[in-house]
Amino acid sequence: MTDHYERAVKGNQNKRVVGVLLGERNGDTYDITNCYAIPFDEDAKQEGVWFVDHIYHETMFNMFHKINAKEKVLGWYTTGTNFKNHDIEINELFKRYVHTPVFLLIDVENRDPVNLPTECYVSIEQPNSEGVISKHFKHIPSAISAFEAEEVGVEHLLRDIKDINMGS
Repeated sequence: MTDHYERAVKGNQNKRVVGVLLGERNGDTYDITNCYAIPFDEDAKQEGVWFVDHIYHETMFNMFHKINAKEKVLGWYTTGTNFKNHDIEINELFKRYVHTPVFLLIDVENRDPVNLPTECYVSIEQPNSEGVISKHFKHIPSAISAFEAEEVGVEHLLRDIKDINMGS
């Protein structure tokens, strides 16, 4: 996800990227195990004008599905520190592919050494004082973890780096 940002828009703080989250859902738990970038653009001067290439997404998902049939579309991600008003519309687009899409907001410029650079949301519908139903994002808890095999691989890489730095 951050690689997508680095390649596409780094240095342009008015731009952000969008991609698809893949994995499995177990009850209320979303196990996000993969993702891919999709073409996206929005008009910085005009709120609500955006483009997500859903045909590209469908083509990519079909290719990913051939490799790992267990992975399903779980939602989408974007970069930034706050979501925009039209993100609820983008979220509605992802309801074509998953009943309750998760929305992952990634702060790629995060400088906080304690908190995760990610926030997760799902959309909910609530009536306002006039009885009109509106959609909002509701924050959901999130954690970043790794499979045991990934942890072992990272430990080996770190040990190799330490050995190289120590002159071994």
